[in-house]
Amino acid sequence: MRRTLQLLAAALLAVPLSSGTATAAPAPDLVEQVQQVGQDEVVSTVLDGRHQTTTLRRPGSWYLKTHFTGLRLVAGDVLTVSDPAGGETYRYTADVTASGTATVDGTGFWAMSVTGDQAVVGLRGRDGGPAHPASRVKLDKITRGYTDAEMAAAAELAPKSVCGTNDYRDAVCYQSSNPTEFGKTKAVAKLLRNGGSLCTAWRVGADNRMLTNNHCFTSGTGIEVWFNYQCPTCGGTATATVTKVLVSSVLKTSAALDYTLFSVTNFASLASFGYLELDARVPAVGEEMYIVGHPAGKLKKLSLRDDQNGGGYCAVSAVRVNGSSSQSDIAYRCDTEGGSSGSPVLSRSTHKVIGLHHYGGCPNQGVRIDLVAAQIGALL
Repeated sequence: MRRTLQLLAAALLAVPLSSGTATAAPAPDLVEQVQQVGQDEVVSTVLDGRHQTTTLRRPGSWYLKTHFTGLRLVAGDVLTVSDPAGGETYRYTADVTASGTATVDGTGFWAMSVTGDQAVVGLRGRDGGPAHPASRVKLDKITRGYTDAEMAAAAELAPKSVCGTNDYRDAVCYQSSNPTEFGKTKAVAKLLRNGGSLCTAWRVGADNRMLTNNHCFTSGTGIEVWFNYQCPTCGGTATATVTKVLVSSVLKTSAALDYTLFSVTNFASLASFGYLELDARVPAVGEEMYIVGHPAGKLKKLSLRDDQNGGGYCAVSAVRVNGSSSQSDIAYRCDTEGGSSGSPVLSRSTHKVIGLHHYGGCPNQGVRIDLVAAQIGALL
């Protein structure tokens, strides 16, 4: 199983002054908010001219991701990975990279994950009939998503960043009461990192550009980006139809400001999700704000209200707070959890991004977006 959350033992938090600036002072440890969500398994199934389909079942798992080795396809034959109904299907020819949904490694490749606890793998001819007898592939590894019980256990072990009562809700719950805030949630996606852990990311600007944290990844290999992983109804458990792409390339990254700017494959499929804009300024202490993300690997949440602020809207509690660098952050008590890393922090006055969330610890913290914008503006 991949590494779990790491505490930042030497981190310093800052306290606000009347001017809205801050001076450094010792504080509780801050936490990078990455969430472990899956587990690897070794399997051994060969598909060939005699055995052309197999179904993987891991009851209760919320996704299955498959790895293949020794792929040999006669021209026209196709390897498919799908859910049982065929609503989510990925197709691979001899040139697996042509799909934009395969991650090649030293022994073979990882297919795109399939949402749900079953995945059907098959060899097919071009016309849907039997594959050629000489076609062959071995399914040698999978990563299965945790069950609900395993997710709950992992969340219990993770440091808490819910400040007081947990006030975040399904994004769709605000569709009527806060339509502007809800409208900004579409551009936010979940990152599935190498099949086993996750962060949050979001489209920045109209071009093929997305932002997340440097501590989420610095190399794009094996990173899935899930758009529309959210409930269609408030309080529901089913997900809307998810659009998945892969990280294509890292364009710029910084540990000092904890950001990674990247592009994705199959960018045209994301047009309907819109994008967010940057608000390159230092926000005011007390300014109302909100966060959109995937805390604890859940369906998309909107953190808008704060019981620590009398049940009102979330608000900036300090600026120029020490984070990865001196005075690089803003602070707030908007609720987050593991998996929230990389979420956009938006102002309620401009509905543009003022911070890039990266630390929990109550207060929670985001990198000042004015500092990030100064470094990536020419690339947007």
